[in-house]
Amino acid sequence: MISVLFLFFFLQQPDHHAEGIKALEARQYPAAIAAFEKAAAADAGDYGAHFHLGLALSMGGNAADAEKSYRKTLELKPGLYEAELNLGVVLLDLKKNADAVTTLQAALDKKPGEFRPNYYMAEALLSSGDPARAEPLFRKAAELDPAAAAAKAGLGRSLARQGKLAEADAALRQAGDADGLLELASYQEKAKDFAAAIAIYRSMPPSPAIAERLGNLLIETGKPEDAILMLEAAVKQSPTAANRYALATAYLRAKRPEQAGAALDQAMAAEPGNLELRLAYAGLLRDRKDFAAAAKQYWQVTQAKPDHREAWTGLATMLLSLDNFPQAIAAFDRIESLGDPNPGIYFFRALAYDKTKQYLPAMQSYEKFLSLCQNKFPDEEFKARQRIKVIKKELSKR
Repeated sequence: MISVLFLFFFLQQPDHHAEGIKALEARQYPAAIAAFEKAAAADAGDYGAHFHLGLALSMGGNAADAEKSYRKTLELKPGLYEAELNLGVVLLDLKKNADAVTTLQAALDKKPGEFRPNYYMAEALLSSGDPARAEPLFRKAAELDPAAAAAKAGLGRSLARQGKLAEADAALRQAGDADGLLELASYQEKAKDFAAAIAIYRSMPPSPAIAERLGNLLIETGKPEDAILMLEAAVKQSPTAANRYALATAYLRAKRPEQAGAALDQAMAAEPGNLELRLAYAGLLRDRKDFAAAAKQYWQVTQAKPDHREAWTGLATMLLSLDNFPQAIAAFDRIESLGDPNPGIYFFRALAYDKTKQYLPAMQSYEKFLSLCQNKFPDEEFKARQRIKVIKKELSKR
């Protein structure tokens, strides 16, 4: 990433300079660093020694010290283009993106027609979260050096992060940037362009991670049998809980419940402490209408994480479905205690009270539901109003 050596020749300490340059050309970076350190020590004002020391340090992988040397160079020789450019590259390596933008802008202002300041300024802007400003600089860099795949890849990434997905696809494929294409596929998934994402994943070399993503997308697009082929291969190569869970989902969508159950059991056995996996497992059991088994999984999550609202909600609804009304009421009370509950919990809690003929708390829960829902659930609101009328009549008899 460092430019062809910009050599400074000075009369002071010629042996140290010559020794350092020779070591740099031979890629003997420790020797080069030692030589330029001697040159800088012999003459603290020798900006050429500091520049070459920074160059040797950066090429030797010591970006932090290289930054110091380049800054010293610019202190001694303000506005030196090569130092500004190389400092900007080092700052990029150090993830100091805002500083890199400022430094590289100074270099770009001096030589706007050269590839490297355009390219690295674009990279700095992209890393700073400004893909719109990076895009024209990547385009210019690609024009200045049509063979530079990195510029085309950067252009593709900047386009993808702006949501220009079709243009990004073309640029990234031209650059042969596999990582960029995978990033693009994630944006396509978010945009629900599953066909485009699937095309990218199919073009990638096979791997468990690719098979998992492809399998999940095939499930999403209603092709569970195709997904099963992908995910079975993924599980064979990498039998993680996530892969087994995805395979179980594909089995369920393909109406193979026994195989789904086996895959889910294996997933849970692989990671029994994974609460999110257990929660997903409970959801699948719920969808299979195995309410007792689902309730057990939700309960275990609540015991491990007592403030897990989603788990308590799942548990409460499963208990209600199992006609276990007292425990369902207790679970709905727990959800309410966690704060800011969904209006629906009051409707379902009212049903539980209603089923056990606890009419006063049932009516109070129905009324609470009606006060919160604001015409968002017309069917349930109608039922609640009707039950309140019936309950009032029942209570008036007492």
